[in-house]
Amino acid sequence: MIQPGKKLIEVALPLEAINKASAREKSIRHGHPSTLHLWWARRPLATARAVIFAQMVDDPSAHPDKFPTEEAQERERRRLFRLIEQLVLWENTTNETVLSQAREEIQKSWRATCAANKGHPRAKELFNPDRLPAFHDPFAGGGSLPLEAQRLGLEAHASDLNPVAVLICKAMIEIPPKFAGRPPVNSEARKQQQVHSGGWKGAQGLAEDVRFYGQWMRDEAEKRIGHLYPKIEVTAEMAKARPDLIPLVGEKLTVIAWLWARTVKSPNPAFAHLEVPLISSFILSTRTGKEAYIEPVIEAGSYRFTVKVGKPKDIEATRNGTKLARGANFQCLISGTPMAGEHIRAEGKAGRMGTRLMAIVAEGDHGRVYLSPTMEHEDIARCEMPAEVPTQEMPVDDTANFWCTLYGLTRFADLFTPRQLVLLMTLSDLV
Repeated sequence: MIQPGKKLIEVALPLEAINKASAREKSIRHGHPSTLHLWWARRPLATARAVIFAQMVDDPSAHPDKFPTEEAQERERRRLFRLIEQLVLWENTTNETVLSQAREEIQKSWRATCAANKGHPRAKELFNPDRLPAFHDPFAGGGSLPLEAQRLGLEAHASDLNPVAVLICKAMIEIPPKFAGRPPVNSEARKQQQVHSGGWKGAQGLAEDVRFYGQWMRDEAEKRIGHLYPKIEVTAEMAKARPDLIPLVGEKLTVIAWLWARTVKSPNPAFAHLEVPLISSFILSTRTGKEAYIEPVIEAGSYRFTVKVGKPKDIEATRNGTKLARGANFQCLISGTPMAGEHIRAEGKAGRMGTRLMAIVAEGDHGRVYLSPTMEHEDIARCEMPAEVPTQEMPVDDTANFWCTLYGLTRFADLFTPRQLVLLMTLSDLV
């Protein structure tokens, strides 16, 4: 029978310090795994690190021979708390001094566990004091737990059914250790190897190659298709209705997003010639002091979109967009005629589902700048389709996971705009 020792996590944790460090991670971008790929249920690294450490380290009460009194146990517990308080800080994520102390505490507890179980019939296999137990997360998701297990010296294994999660974990956990301590292979780095006299520690060499080849791909792609991604110039005409744009007049801003809406023909016979938008919300930003929204302007039997800043007069209507209820239930922007899901699906299957540019999001000196759409940017986006695009069909009988097939979007290529397909094919060609 295995002789378990009480672990620190079973008794107490410095929750205030852990919570504070975990909350702070939300504002950290540079170097954080969250910038690798969006994952909707990512666990804070600080929490993962603290929990794994506390699961592996014995509580002082497990060793009455060393800590015979409650006072002695509490003193030792406080020492471990101080280590955890340092361990969870973002600044110490790669601090080898702090990490080495944590690893030593884990090793010390593991050696005690092995000694307590030396009489186990499989002690040689299960309780080897020179080999820590492996860590396995069968539902790894964003990879926080296996990443922190690896950082604390454990052999980490991760799995997940979601291919995005698998990709994230491969990039964070599987690939970097294979190149640990190796120099970069790109030509520029090889020229500078004599300058880099300190050697390449950890994944520094791999990171240097990722930076080099990533920049090369970006530069090459910009040469080929940069004209499809123009900057937007803030004009005096734009600033007439938007005083907040006056300081930016004459500047050319880098666009970080074009916001589009799907469209279908209106079910109202009087406006059947118009493609009306399917929009879940007209709200662009709810950040205090940075509120922005789209206001549809109906004129001459048609419509256009304009972007305004501040709070809308009718917040509820703006929040709802053209949506009437859950699911594919919208209303015609011009006439208010309800558009049921059956109508939208029929339009999609008939090939009459289109797109309309709603807003442009640009990068300003002090954050995002929301701008009204322009014909120039809408026309550029409607470039020619690339000569070759993936023709693979989606499973039409699995509408629970591939619901877009109900709307006539049956190929993977149908999910992208022509410009996006050009970009994807260009990047694939460069790889």
